[in-house]
Amino acid sequence: MRVVIVGCGRVGSALATRLVNEGHDVRIIDREPKTRALLPVGFPGQVLHGNGFSRTLLEAAGIEHADAFVAVTSGDNTNIVSARTARETYRVPIVLARIYDPRRADIYRDLGIPTIASVRWTADRLHQMLLHRHLTPELSFGNGETLLLRSQLPAHLTGRRLGELEVDGEIRLVEVTRGGRSFLPTHSTAAEPEDLITFAVAAEALTRLRGFLDKELGT
Repeated sequence: MRVVIVGCGRVGSALATRLVNEGHDVRIIDREPKTRALLPVGFPGQVLHGNGFSRTLLEAAGIEHADAFVAVTSGDNTNIVSARTARETYRVPIVLARIYDPRRADIYRDLGIPTIASVRWTADRLHQMLLHRHLTPELSFGNGETLLLRSQLPAHLTGRRLGELEVDGEIRLVEVTRGGRSFLPTHSTAAEPEDLITFAVAAEALTRLRGFLDKELGT
């Protein structure tokens, strides 16, 4: 992919480094020339300096042929304006933005621009790690409303039907890893010792899922 990244701070530089190591064409825009020091020596991507919402600079970075655009500066306004420009003016297929104010993040998500709200995301992850420590987060969707989690089933659930762990609109079983092999379970699949289960779960239902895993069902 060709990816244009606005913001070469810790997040932008880390993302850019990972992408170029995977063979992607990365173009970075940042106001401060000194931020280039955060990139590895010999970084092969293009680095431009100036405002990330400047159309002249965006076009110099090749945004007209970009597959993805990511705005991760320290300023919400810059991220919002540049993301909207990438989406609405240049029709970039994938546009992502980091937004610090969760209220703004909700607005732009509704407009079709996926956002990462740093404060909310961090608080949600800390909450999960404190109260749901035996559930391993794999992915989150939207602003963390839906999660993909993995957990090894406790011994007291051995022999129970895995479908009993599902709740409409709250908890779904995605896959089971048993003996190193993955498969899609049916409602009647019986749990076996050391089953590793992947769940899709609404964030609000984490406590309910934890209750299923912490004690016998129905108690």
